[in-house]
Amino acid sequence: MKNAVNDGVWSGSWVAERLGVELVGDDALPALLGLALRRNPKRAHLLVSNVLGKHVPQSPTVVYDHGHRLGRRAAALLGEAEAATAVVLGYAETATGLGHAVADGIGTAPYLHSTRRPVAGVARAGGFEESHSHATSHLLLPEEPALLAGAGPLVLVDDEFSTGNTILNTIRDLHERYPRERYVVVALVDMRSAEDVDRMARFADRIGARVDLIAAASGTVRLPSGVLERGQELVARHESAASGSAVAGRGARAAEPHEVPPRAPRRLDLRWPAGLPDGGRHGFTPAHRARLEAALPEMVARIRGALPAGAHRVLVLGFEELMYAPLRLARELERITDAQVRFSTTTRSPVLAVDDPGYAIRTRLAFPAHDDPADGPGERYAYNVAGGGFDAVVAVVDSVADTPALHAPDGLPARLAAHVPHVLLAVVPSYVPQTGVPAPPHAPERPAMLPEPLRGPAFSSYPPEEVGWLLQDLSDITLEAPTEEREEAIQSGGAHYAESLPVEYQPSEQYQELFHTALDASAARLAQAVGVVTEAVITERSPRPVLVSLARAGTPVGVLMRRWARFRHGLDLPHYAVSIVRGRGIDANALRWLAAHHDPRDVVFVDGWTGKGAITRELALAVEEFEAKEGVTGFDPEIAVLADPGSCVRTYGTREDFLIPSACLNSTVSGLISRTVLRADLVGPDDFHGAKFYRELAGADVSVAFLDAVAARFPEVADTVEEAVKELWAADRTPTWAGWRAVERISEEYGIHDVNLVKPGVGETTRVLLRRVPWKILARAGAGADLDHVRLLAEQRGVPVEEVGELPYTCVGLIHPKYTRGATGADGKAVNL
Repeated sequence: MKNAVNDGVWSGSWVAERLGVELVGDDALPALLGLALRRNPKRAHLLVSNVLGKHVPQSPTVVYDHGHRLGRRAAALLGEAEAATAVVLGYAETATGLGHAVADGIGTAPYLHSTRRPVAGVARAGGFEESHSHATSHLLLPEEPALLAGAGPLVLVDDEFSTGNTILNTIRDLHERYPRERYVVVALVDMRSAEDVDRMARFADRIGARVDLIAAASGTVRLPSGVLERGQELVARHESAASGSAVAGRGARAAEPHEVPPRAPRRLDLRWPAGLPDGGRHGFTPAHRARLEAALPEMVARIRGALPAGAHRVLVLGFEELMYAPLRLARELERITDAQVRFSTTTRSPVLAVDDPGYAIRTRLAFPAHDDPADGPGERYAYNVAGGGFDAVVAVVDSVADTPALHAPDGLPARLAAHVPHVLLAVVPSYVPQTGVPAPPHAPERPAMLPEPLRGPAFSSYPPEEVGWLLQDLSDITLEAPTEEREEAIQSGGAHYAESLPVEYQPSEQYQELFHTALDASAARLAQAVGVVTEAVITERSPRPVLVSLARAGTPVGVLMRRWARFRHGLDLPHYAVSIVRGRGIDANALRWLAAHHDPRDVVFVDGWTGKGAITRELALAVEEFEAKEGVTGFDPEIAVLADPGSCVRTYGTREDFLIPSACLNSTVSGLISRTVLRADLVGPDDFHGAKFYRELAGADVSVAFLDAVAARFPEVADTVEEAVKELWAADRTPTWAGWRAVERISEEYGIHDVNLVKPGVGETTRVLLRRVPWKILARAGAGADLDHVRLLAEQRGVPVEEVGELPYTCVGLIHPKYTRGATGADGKAVNL
């Protein structure tokens, strides 16, 4: 197995020889893929593409031609008529350039790629989760919403097709909005198992559409027994050397300081054509393609003129999702210069580097994120650049990423300059979409009037003045599904979690005793947190806030905040509950109702606690999308929470991870209301999201008793709340998103590779045990009575509880990763990676 990228040695041989990992399938696989190790003791290997232009610098002609050939194959499969109506969708971050090259190969297809960067003023046309991603959710932000609304084929492009979950999530989301008859999936390598292939076929039958697949090569990964233990030992041995800010590459000189101080990076003005999109984030049409082709020669001539005389090896380095523009610049440069030109891009993916010709990631440069990413500050990486023998690097970024962090002493240009004699920085203007683009012609008209909120006792066991539910009543419809069946549908991509309900857990007598014991022990602590967050809201957000809780975990907190405002200030605050669904956004009709009845500037969104911050992000994106569509401004998307152990918000009662007893139960502590439901056949464009009122559970209802127990402690904590508020004002409350990073680490370490299956904190862990199929519980060593109910539930469900020494949360629930990336061992049996 030869690969010219690493000195004529296959760049997977180092891992293969030490772990016994095999690529089984087409003969082309070793040329396309190398192997590396993540800095992760729970996962054995990482597939690294040699022709993608992401981790491995490669000839830009080789990179572009792989995508272009796949596009020609897609065009031939579709036929001339269907190819003429096709739209191509690529995946961020790795496949943005590949997808664009596929669109070029089809010839007439407009192109769009998903993005993890929210863009102000641009409404989402869709969004989906990537099951193995360590980054944020994918957004679809076309400038022209009708781009995805046509009936022609949709061509979806990714670099590696492993399980198919991401593809299924995408198709399912878009098919609900813009149904079509045909999809074509394109990838460099198809590594699915036979089960995954069958699952996609069943999915296509279920939605009544044809789904074809094209790949340059196919196969699977075969792992011997004991691979995880040997992988862990390898990582431990090499982690220290690989975790530095730069790892030496071929030739010690590349990792040493220059004999003279490195030259300062130099800016290069490409004279990028005004109004030409820098990529496919908002759509790239055939007309844009023609403009780029016409402008490339002059821009590349400017690059060639700026290169140092005698440069023999030049790297054009793109930036995360910005792959296509630098790829085309590099390809044209390769054509007109005698220098050896290579292309790669930076990435957010952390990988272990080992300096060996048989290993795919030889060196690693780390630098701070510099484009104000949605997932907060963190490291980014450039692989195989240090020690690559480059005389010059042309770093291409977009203007959004041209920030002080980029030019800091540890920023990307400075890091490059420490290893490469000449660094040029070219900044491409970030395309700003035009606003006011009309919606697709079939978009529904907005309702002239929305129904009034539902209230108890007709809907919920709360008194009518405590909360108005901006929901529709689905109590007469059977929505519950067995937990295991529901879990399989969610993880396989066949259904969204909000399309069904879990069967309501009925607590045993022992568990009910635990709830009341926990409530007695924590009522004062809860009362203080309620007081602190309410005082913060009244002082900082609005003197007469409109409380809008996120149903249903936020609703008891909203009621308690309302009660504190009356107790301490004599205020009778309005309080409503609305639905928000991860991956689908907040109920837009509920926002319309609120905007029609209240000043949006007074609205304060309320939730119970933060975990990794997924709902925090979801709300921010949804509010931005709503305001762009409706022309309504003033909603503040920051959530006020009782507890913020994930450090995701600025308005909170505490950042400690402790037991909030309302998390111990389901509807019986939340006004007998179910989780919210969003399903196309039940919720129309003019409807609020739905929920059920479980009247039959009235005998077990402790909703009002919970509220009364906490509110009864308000007088005794009034003085301590005043002191705690003073401490709050003095503290640095800037969100650090520490919870999100912890979840990413746990996801990697335990081989789950889907952050949505990691549920951090006492509240989220309890939900896992009540509603999902838990795999195991991680408990911080020494955690006490706060986890009594968790231990009891785990025992009842046969779920192991693993004590962990260093855990940022009191506990973390892991959902069973039954449908994560599949591979086979030497005996052909499935191996959990």
